[in-house]
Amino acid sequence: MIRVAIERAWYAGRGWTALLLPLAWLYGAVVAIRRVAYARGWLASRHPGVPVLIVGNITVGGTGKTPLVAELAARARARGRRPGIVTRGYGGRAGERPQRVTAGADVRVVGDEPLLLARRAACPVMVSPDRVAAAEALVSEAGVDCILSDDGLQHYRLRRDAEVVVRDGARGDGNGWLLPAGPLREPVRRMRLTDLSLTQGPAGDFRLCPGAWRRVDGVDQQRPFASLAGQRAHAVAGIGDPARFFAMLTAAGIEVLPHPFADHHALQPAELAFEDDLPVLMTEKDAVKCAAFAAPDWWYVPVTATFTAEAEMAVDALLDRWLA
Repeated sequence: MIRVAIERAWYAGRGWTALLLPLAWLYGAVVAIRRVAYARGWLASRHPGVPVLIVGNITVGGTGKTPLVAELAARARARGRRPGIVTRGYGGRAGERPQRVTAGADVRVVGDEPLLLARRAACPVMVSPDRVAAAEALVSEAGVDCILSDDGLQHYRLRRDAEVVVRDGARGDGNGWLLPAGPLREPVRRMRLTDLSLTQGPAGDFRLCPGAWRRVDGVDQQRPFASLAGQRAHAVAGIGDPARFFAMLTAAGIEVLPHPFADHHALQPAELAFEDDLPVLMTEKDAVKCAAFAAPDWWYVPVTATFTAEAEMAVDALLDRWLA
């Protein structure tokens, strides 16, 4: 698959992607012109009338944004606010019109991350490629008094009050080049213009800590995360960085048979029809796509964003400023 090969090259530092540098320079020029156009008012942006916080990244692929958004929403609720979440809905077919995401929504329509957030964040979630329309719908229809955007750092039409940029501590910025020669959506210096930069990983500002295993088919049964240590299992991950999930399982003493898929891949029963009786383990993001055809020995693990003491102080200070 060409996409997978290119992504591997970005992070392995392989020289052949240098052939794409002319396209990266053109892309960079477009990005710079677009940003200036919004900053100077040549292109119109809109504000929904309540505080807006963008949680995004400058690289292609997963960095742990979605669990972080859920945690920030919980902290906003703890401050007595009524947060709502807007998201594009990658992998879904919701169309241009904003659509409210409920815990029972069809993942094929709304997308995997919006459905995960609707089940985890305990606040209204609205999905649309037009984040401005989604934000305005949250205010008018759901009565929220602050908005978190899951991704959308480059969606400048949605005027924001604060920005958090998330970086993957293991993969970093890849080869440091802009798309398509590298994984960067914007130059690295863009991070200095945000209100807070957080690195996800064991040596970073926050970690994704696993909870108890839960059955994918929805049956209310859990088992401790450490209970699978020493066992052999299939591991399925259709996220931005599947290796991160596999590494977490390996560190827990599980003998992993890895099955990586592209981010937001619509998993099908035939792809998970393994010819043995080993348990199947997957991310929560993948589980929402498999509940309808899951076997009893399929398990997912929810992860929670857990901050270092210094990062927690910075996050709480930002939330206090943002919600003041």
